[in-house]
Amino acid sequence: MARRRKQEKNVYSLPVIRPETAGIDIGATQIYVAIAPDRDPEPVRMLGTFTRDLRAIADWLRATGVKSVAMESTGVYWIPLYQYLESCGFEVVLVNAHHIKNVPGRKTDVRDAAWIQLLHSVGLLSGSFRPAVEICAIRALVRHRQNLVEWSSQAILWMQKALTQMNLQLHNVIDDITGASGMRILRAVVKGERDREVLASLCDKGIRASREVIINSLEGDYRSEFLFILEQTLQQYEDLQKRIGACEAEAARLMDELPEKVDLKEKPLPAARIRVKRRASQPAAVPNLREKQYRVLGVDLTTAPCLHTTTVEVFLSEVGPDLSKFKNASHFANWMGLPPNNRVTGGKRLSSKRRKVKSRMATALRVAAQSAARSENAIGDVYRRMKSRIGPEQAITATAHKLARIIYHMVTTGEAYDESVFAKAQQKFRRNQESKLRANAKRLGFKLIPLEEAA
Repeated sequence: MARRRKQEKNVYSLPVIRPETAGIDIGATQIYVAIAPDRDPEPVRMLGTFTRDLRAIADWLRATGVKSVAMESTGVYWIPLYQYLESCGFEVVLVNAHHIKNVPGRKTDVRDAAWIQLLHSVGLLSGSFRPAVEICAIRALVRHRQNLVEWSSQAILWMQKALTQMNLQLHNVIDDITGASGMRILRAVVKGERDREVLASLCDKGIRASREVIINSLEGDYRSEFLFILEQTLQQYEDLQKRIGACEAEAARLMDELPEKVDLKEKPLPAARIRVKRRASQPAAVPNLREKQYRVLGVDLTTAPCLHTTTVEVFLSEVGPDLSKFKNASHFANWMGLPPNNRVTGGKRLSSKRRKVKSRMATALRVAAQSAARSENAIGDVYRRMKSRIGPEQAITATAHKLARIIYHMVTTGEAYDESVFAKAQQKFRRNQESKLRANAKRLGFKLIPLEEAA
């Protein structure tokens, strides 16, 4: 108890840097707002979460001379108040709850709000990154699209389950039942077609399975209850695909409203590195999506290995084209929790375990890094080199870290991806490997001879 009192006394004795601050503790139905004790006889107030209460909070803070407000990022409860205070001209600092969880003494909502205000007034709080308002609008749509994609995956599993219960092994014969051939067969089955020859004729020539195997897979017990479930889930899947297409179109419309960083007439879009195919059941791709991303970012990120339009879309929605809030590439990568979190004391490293950070951008980069396993490029060399040292799982994160640095450099400088930079590093790595092999061979009494000389 004495230790807590001493800690509280030491904190309260810190010099106040910003007296015009407020701290807010947000809940589902109540909001506690605290300001400096010398600014109002009632420095802590409790209000509701209705819109009229948000207006009352802004009016009170404005009347007491508050200019900067700090609040915890608790669920999604903070979003309405954050957006309203920001629109009223206040500086709003969104704080990670883990950074302010150690409140001296008994924990209450009143003390939480006062503690946040105190830490903010003495300059001990740093705000979390939040992109601009227009980027947040695109982010909401992209995240909603991700939810729709996950629901679509669940609908596919339900369709496969219904087929299995009828002993129709179509999904084990055709790689993707949501492809063109699979969707034609499913629609025909739902409409009442039972002739296996007719159903098999709906397959494209590109299907690897033979016609006889497909016909055998369509023999089963067409029970009415499972056909009803199949019809319901098929309709749900098709409806979700339409919603995904509408969501992508709306996000593209908002993207068109963003300011341009490059003039396509003076600096046209580079040629595409690869072409990504869509399933026949998927909605039509947004036209010129890569061009829209190039216009907003000022550089074509898809020219870098492993980066596709989907990865760039996540970057644009989660971060945006403005990276000025990040000091350097290391700060940007550390925000996503990709580099090792080295903990050093007394010149000794205690741990290098990475921080647990929930970042959609980091997840997207890890997914992109997985494609580097068989890539014949510099990023693929990085992945294989790291895999031999630290294993596949850590190598994926290390490759994602490399991709994050590439993105930061390209967006901040506007320079296109340059493979020669990594070629020099690869040549240096090759020379080091060769010198090690020669040293080991000499130590064992052998001599290395290049294949050209041996031939």
